[in-house]
Amino acid sequence: MPPPEFCIVNQVKTTFSFEITNAMKTNLKSLLIASATVLALSNCTVVRQGEVGVKRTLGKIKPQALREGSQVFNPLLTTIIKVPTRTVNIEVRSPLPSKEGLTVQSDVSILYRVEGSMAPKVVEQIGRNYDEVVILPVFRSAVADIASRYYAKDMHTGQRAEIERSIRDLMMTQLQQRGFVVEAVLLKTIALPAGLTKAIEEKLAAEQDAQRMVFVLDKERQEAQRRIIEAEGTRDAQKIISEGLTPMLIRFKTIEAFNKLSTSPNSKIIITNGDIPLMLSPNTVE
Repeated sequence: MPPPEFCIVNQVKTTFSFEITNAMKTNLKSLLIASATVLALSNCTVVRQGEVGVKRTLGKIKPQALREGSQVFNPLLTTIIKVPTRTVNIEVRSPLPSKEGLTVQSDVSILYRVEGSMAPKVVEQIGRNYDEVVILPVFRSAVADIASRYYAKDMHTGQRAEIERSIRDLMMTQLQQRGFVVEAVLLKTIALPAGLTKAIEEKLAAEQDAQRMVFVLDKERQEAQRRIIEAEGTRDAQKIISEGLTPMLIRFKTIEAFNKLSTSPNSKIIITNGDIPLMLSPNTVE
């Protein structure tokens, strides 16, 4: 039987070990509860390429945009709004008022994007439906202003590119300071009124006929000029020949002709007055 002192010491050690074990269990439980609370109060999102994140905590927008990568936030207090910064295409069918008062229908593409550094300002001042709030209203105002400076027929010609650039530039003056970049405005199809289309076609046909007639007239003028030049050449040649035909030359040529006739082996009848020979074939004389 152990002494009483040994039993007392052993009991004290057992009680101390039990208290330490309970304390560790309590601390571990508290740590697990704290970790679970932190995990429950945190969330993670990924900001992908071609977009930025806008952090809003208790209704207040953080002025710096969140770049690509993972972002941890408290979902109870914070919201991360993703704003695309890639090029966006808006397709809209819009009437174009022309200078002469006609209305031309056109399918238009608006290519624009949000400036990444300005995304928090866009969300704060405009909201997420900025295409309906500012992009389309500004476009309709700009297209009405620019199109009214041109005739309807100009929208079918090379001036279409000029109209597109003017609309885009006018939109940029109003949207650039608000965080938007308008890359292009494209008038894809132009639908003119039926009567105007026929008139334009008739005018183009008349212009083609006029150009064809100009070509024909130019060709006739060139032909007439050629004939004039040819006649002048013939006249000058005859003048030179006539000026060179002196009586002595004519008589000399006559003598040469007589000599050639006299040496010819063919039978012939020559009638002459001494100046001009007249040759007859024997078969013609009966």
